[in-house]
Amino acid sequence: MNWKRVLLSVLLLCLALPNHAQDFFSESKAPIVGLKTNIPYWATATFNAGLEFRLAPKWSLDIEAGLNPFDGKNDDGSYDRSLKHFRLHPEVRYWFCEAFNGHFVGLHVPYLIYNIADIKILGTENERHQGWGTGVGLSYGYSWLLGKHWNIEATVGVGYLYLESDRYPCTNCGTKQEVKKKHYVGPTQAAVNLIYVF
Repeated sequence: MNWKRVLLSVLLLCLALPNHAQDFFSESKAPIVGLKTNIPYWATATFNAGLEFRLAPKWSLDIEAGLNPFDGKNDDGSYDRSLKHFRLHPEVRYWFCEAFNGHFVGLHVPYLIYNIADIKILGTENERHQGWGTGVGLSYGYSWLLGKHWNIEATVGVGYLYLESDRYPCTNCGTKQEVKKKHYVGPTQAAVNLIYVF
């Protein structure tokens, strides 16, 4: 199976859905679009933002992206720890009350490309991994109304990821040792989002 074609198809579907969802909007005054950012994600020096579109009274489409462009390169050309990556996270959500309010469950299809080095918790101590990954997962979350235009949302998710990377023997070496393929099952999402709703 060609993962890139599957991912491209999912992304095109996610981008097309908001344009064809107007007939499903209710007459309620519930928010239609939310602009969000994951507050803890900033602690990893990762720029991130997302848009969530209400598709129907109890359905929404959330598309989030994160970019960490920093490679950990020092002035002398050596490298320190690096978490350089791009992550795209589309998710379809079902809300138990109404979109942007209360409990929800979601189905997400994340995609990432990365170049990480010397991070023990990720299994890259004294080495560098450069590659990509994609998968599928389920999430649960809750959104609190803070005011007319502001929400805060907490969500966690678990699922499956396929990861493929080139492994290099140290953080600043350039000779590829092997291609690693990994099947991961576990947490795939954790967020506390601050949201501005329109």
